Amino acid sequence: MEKTITIRIEDSVYQLFKKAAEGDKRSISNFIEYATIQYISDDIHVTDEEMNEILNDKDLVGALRKGLKSAKAGKYKIVS
Repeated sequence: MEKTITIRIEDSVYQLFKKAAEGDKRSISNFIEYATIQYISDDIHVTDEEMNEILNDKDLVGALRKGLKSAKAGKYKIVS
């Protein structure tokens, strides 16, 4: 089921969306949906090959485990 959302954006951002949508021959709504899905699938998720490369990096995995152990023990400082 489709949902409708409302967002508040600056006029300059709206104009950017409008030009990009026109360039792709899409409505602004469709362009925002498409661009958001592309961003999520391309930039946030890793492929199986990338994940295997990360997990096989023993130095990285060791450093992450050490950091997690320190955080669980409360050995950290919040920097603002």
